[in-house]
Amino acid sequence: MRMSIATAVLAAASVSAQDTGKLGDAAVVSDNPVGAIYKASMPETAFTKSAYPSGGNIKGNVYALSSPDGTGVIFKVKLSGLPSEGGPFIYHLHDQPVPETGNCTSTLAHLDPYDRGEATPCDSKAPQTCQVGDLSGKHGTITGDIDATYTDNFASLKEGIGAFFGNRSIVVHFANKTRITCANFERVEAGNTCSGGGSPSPTTSRPSSSATGVPTTTTGSPIGSNATKTGSSPSPTTSFVQAAGNANAPTVMLAAGAAALAFLL
Repeated sequence: MRMSIATAVLAAASVSAQDTGKLGDAAVVSDNPVGAIYKASMPETAFTKSAYPSGGNIKGNVYALSSPDGTGVIFKVKLSGLPSEGGPFIYHLHDQPVPETGNCTSTLAHLDPYDRGEATPCDSKAPQTCQVGDLSGKHGTITGDIDATYTDNFASLKEGIGAFFGNRSIVVHFANKTRITCANFERVEAGNTCSGGGSPSPTTSRPSSSATGVPTTTTGSPIGSNATKTGSSPSPTTSFVQAAGNANAPTVMLAAGAAALAFLL
């Protein structure tokens, strides 16, 4: 009998370890603005200079666009020239933007509107229990050059909620969590082919702390990532839904999503 009780307690503790913390599980965001696209470009010089003794930095961009039906955000992560040692590399959405000084420490902690914390590692099989900003925890670490596309259903491009990251930053770390480099997201328009190595300034106001309250999101059953192989693009119909009351709405959403994907890929 005592053994059964102990087993039950251990099982409960295991389940508890997946809990997001004070504000519960992350909600699926199903009302992202269709057609919204954001981009973060790695700067020419690394924040941790010892990562590149001869100068230089990770090269590439991270794009984020709303899914065709508004559910989740499609990320395209294309990075190259990572350090030869210190991996696997991890990367996250951080709570604050990169200042003009380029100091990655000023981005503070991971985007964590549900106040989960980092003590318990993210379980990729239960992404709703992870920090919203823990992209590598949910979708995989980086071991070398990467060209990956996946959908995260808990990050948001809808301004005004805690999961919104359009005015925040992305940070790439060594496996030991040392910050290698960081870049701000900025909104771009389809057809804008501007590229560059500098960190763009955010186009929206500086975010307040993400732990100020529960984000107001449209909820639904958590959906796992729709990761695709290197060089491929996600199917616009992956999370396609019928819009109630408007027979033409799905076609419009699909067209907008396809146009955005064509811009990126």
